[in-house]
Amino acid sequence: MVQKRRVGAESSETRARIVEATEQVIRDEGYAAASSRRVALRAELPPSLVHYYFPSTDDLLLAVFRRGAEQSDAMIEAALTSADPVRALWRFFSDPSRNALAMEFVAMANHRKAIRAEIARHSEAMRERQAQLMEQLLGDRLADHKVTAAGLSLLLAAVGRTLVMEADMGVASGHADARASVEALLDELLPS
Repeated sequence: MVQKRRVGAESSETRARIVEATEQVIRDEGYAAASSRRVALRAELPPSLVHYYFPSTDDLLLAVFRRGAEQSDAMIEAALTSADPVRALWRFFSDPSRNALAMEFVAMANHRKAIRAEIARHSEAMRERQAQLMEQLLGDRLADHKVTAAGLSLLLAAVGRTLVMEADMGVASGHADARASVEALLDELLPS
């Protein structure tokens, strides 16, 4: 019988330090730099502890993604339960504060199936939540504008994220026009 390898507790302070250090390395140097040695150095821990808490690199990267997803989910929930949820969601999507980490995970998804699957699972669940709320809030007004709730959710996310991503790279062409178009659509859809 093969004995299952022992793994550190998920509630451990050390585990949390490793996840935080990994996120910092990814933000500062890119996901390819997130080796157990580099993470251990950043966390000021021996590399063996990284392996004790995270048997594989995917385990570590998934923990970082899930932590970030939980933080984003909390921000999205705050937007969706605000007095003006659709505009708050638009502001969330066009906020540059989380872009660097998000772009690293998109790049990771090209090479790591586990990351790709987790991003897809999480994105589908959040899109469904957003679409339900938009359907409740906007109902027939969506059909009047020939857009579905899921389509509007995707439109806000895609335009917002593209604006942020391109701005980070120094691209600004068409940004003011795209932002104005989304704002005009929201003004038409939402009651004053």
